[in-house]
Amino acid sequence: MQVGARGREKSDNGSSKKPVPDELSPTRLLRRLLQFAALGALIAIVVLVGPGLGELRSHLAHAKAGWLFAAVGLEVLSALSYVVIFRAVFCPRMTWRLSYQIGMSEEAANSVLSLSGSGGLALGAWALRRGGMNAEQIGRKTVAFFFLTSLVNVAAVIVFAALYALGVLHNDRNAPLTYVAGAAALAALVFVPALAAWLRRERPVVRSRNGRLFTLARFVRHSLGHGVRDGLLLLRSGSVGVVLGGVGTTAFDLAVLGACFRAFGYSPPIGVLALGYLIGQLGGNVPLPGGIGGLDAGLIGTFALFHQPLAATTAAVLTYHAIALWIPGLLGSVAFLQLRNTLQREAQPAAICMPLATPIEALSLPAAQS
Repeated sequence: MQVGARGREKSDNGSSKKPVPDELSPTRLLRRLLQFAALGALIAIVVLVGPGLGELRSHLAHAKAGWLFAAVGLEVLSALSYVVIFRAVFCPRMTWRLSYQIGMSEEAANSVLSLSGSGGLALGAWALRRGGMNAEQIGRKTVAFFFLTSLVNVAAVIVFAALYALGVLHNDRNAPLTYVAGAAALAALVFVPALAAWLRRERPVVRSRNGRLFTLARFVRHSLGHGVRDGLLLLRSGSVGVVLGGVGTTAFDLAVLGACFRAFGYSPPIGVLALGYLIGQLGGNVPLPGGIGGLDAGLIGTFALFHQPLAATTAAVLTYHAIALWIPGLLGSVAFLQLRNTLQREAQPAAICMPLATPIEALSLPAAQS
């Protein structure tokens, strides 16, 4: 077994020694953290001295420290849940130490460098490739991971919209927005697996089309088609890590926002809080580093559409975003330094995860046979 590992190391030496991409370098991370600190200081100055912000300043001045500390703890739990689902999707045999280092590093990249989440995906792909995993498996598992983490949000929108429709939850402050969001989420839940099944259909190979662009398109099609199926198979197998990690990542992060609202003396109804959070998170997909501006506008705008008080909402959202940015950013930056040391010290620590496709597909066989 060791001989095989050495053989893989020699044959893949070029990829295993691949340097850190410039955008993921420690210097870039530190510079971005300093930029965010400066931006945070600028926002604080505007809030403290800007005209027409007296009510917002009043909320901030009377914040309850206990709820803010609780919000920080909940954000740590959300980040740890991300590590749990990362390990469950990419490789349950991976050590918890390596899983924490890669997963938390991705959290830092998503917080500090994120351009619609591409920072974390790029860092994770680099670390896994450097650790000995091949490109095909990285592509499939990345798609499965993104599908499963998004599925939690989509399913939650459907559930809360259904609870309002059934009368279990009351006082919907914007029924059209609730039901449009629920319908869109339901459509996505049907469309994405159908699209993946279509992408998996065999196509005749055209020998003349062997250029780089065609190869890339075939890789993307294969990753999307099989990655979504891998995610569905993990759900079908009842993977505890997938369920707990996926639900925990979203639920704890939602609880952070709820705690921030409580810190400023206001608590939206649970349905409004959940839907405002889930719909408003779409603003974070705007390609801005750290989601600054896009996420805040998305959340504040959505809660405004649900007729929530503007001053309390703004205070809660700004505080929530600061916590959601800095806690994973700081923890993940430390984890990234540890990850670089691990990859320099150990030869292909992720090679134990190869191959990944067979175990995932095999999980569904007993259920299929029964």
